[in-house]
Amino acid sequence: MQIAAEHKAVQAAACGGEQPCFDKSWGDDQVMAEVSRVARGPLAAAAYRIDQEHLYPRELMGELGRAGAFAAALDAGGQRFVLGLDAMREISRSCGATGFLTWAHDVCGMYMEQSGNPALTGQRLQDHMLGRSFGGTALSNPMKALAGIEPMQLKAEPVPGGYLVSGALPWVSHIAKGQYCGAIATVSKSDGSRSHEIMFLLDIGEEVGLRPCPVFSGMEGTSTWAVRLDKYFVGQDLLIADPVAPFLKRIRAAFVLLQVGMAAGVAQGAIESMLEVEPMLGHVNQYLSDRPDVLQAEYDDLWTRAARLAQTPYEDSKDFLLEVLDLRAQGGEFVLRAANSALMHQGARGYLMQSPVQRRVREAQFVAIVTPAVKHLRWEMARLSQEEVPA
Repeated sequence: MQIAAEHKAVQAAACGGEQPCFDKSWGDDQVMAEVSRVARGPLAAAAYRIDQEHLYPRELMGELGRAGAFAAALDAGGQRFVLGLDAMREISRSCGATGFLTWAHDVCGMYMEQSGNPALTGQRLQDHMLGRSFGGTALSNPMKALAGIEPMQLKAEPVPGGYLVSGALPWVSHIAKGQYCGAIATVSKSDGSRSHEIMFLLDIGEEVGLRPCPVFSGMEGTSTWAVRLDKYFVGQDLLIADPVAPFLKRIRAAFVLLQVGMAAGVAQGAIESMLEVEPMLGHVNQYLSDRPDVLQAEYDDLWTRAARLAQTPYEDSKDFLLEVLDLRAQGGEFVLRAANSALMHQGARGYLMQSPVQRRVREAQFVAIVTPAVKHLRWEMARLSQEEVPA
């Protein structure tokens, strides 16, 4: 008993508080119990403020880190990936914005873990996994640029010891001064033509310009900023991949698959909102389409597929990627149906601004349009099916 108490005290000291930190000895049930405690307690209580008052839940993200929500997705290169996906689902069920922050944090950790760069995989990754430091992802533009949808916004100039990166990105989430994100820039040859792309960890210090974005209809608590760089130096200690193409091939399926946790959580919350009014409104709601039992059956099928794919998240075959992209697209379309059906089932009470149903409608819309959006996913599936190679 004394040894256990001492171990708990050591964990608490490492976390900077009384709550014990996740470690690899925790079983899946223990992790999910801790994540659920935070998600269904303080996070659910703060969801309205996150949505309506633009509260950036950094302290709650720290609690989720100590609960193991982030470390699970990164543990041993994907062996507990299903657990990380389940943690994101539980978080998104209470608050879609925090679910999105969890995804951004998880994929940033994935970049660091998979980089093989000792400067990014040691204590720095440990702090990230446990929610002692925070970082997001700036891959919205690069993902679309590499698919041929829009031009790459960041340019890199080779210099002794690294690169100088300049350019601007319109919106990057889960960042602030003192935080960081994964980013990609195009390297040009001496004649100005494209050479290749690099990926790096962008430390957001005073030399990085941050500008507020226009007000969105939802997800305003995600600390999303426009970023400007002017000859930002990227040394070897910040490089994630150079060149980036082989790295992206390895992580792209896991990057997309993790987003299914967002869709699943918001959809499950919507279905629960439908069941909530069954005792009062079931007699008339029976005439609506997409009843909760029908949606739950579809949901269970989607989640079963997600859990199966999450067993091998870093598989890089074309067939595996196509299946992941298809699941993500179906998840984006399904969450829209579930959220809209919840509004129809709840009626006027679901149209109140303070209603979780109203919030989930906007969260579902975000899941469907966030990169890769449903249309982007369909584009990629068509391209891969035709075996086209991007320029």
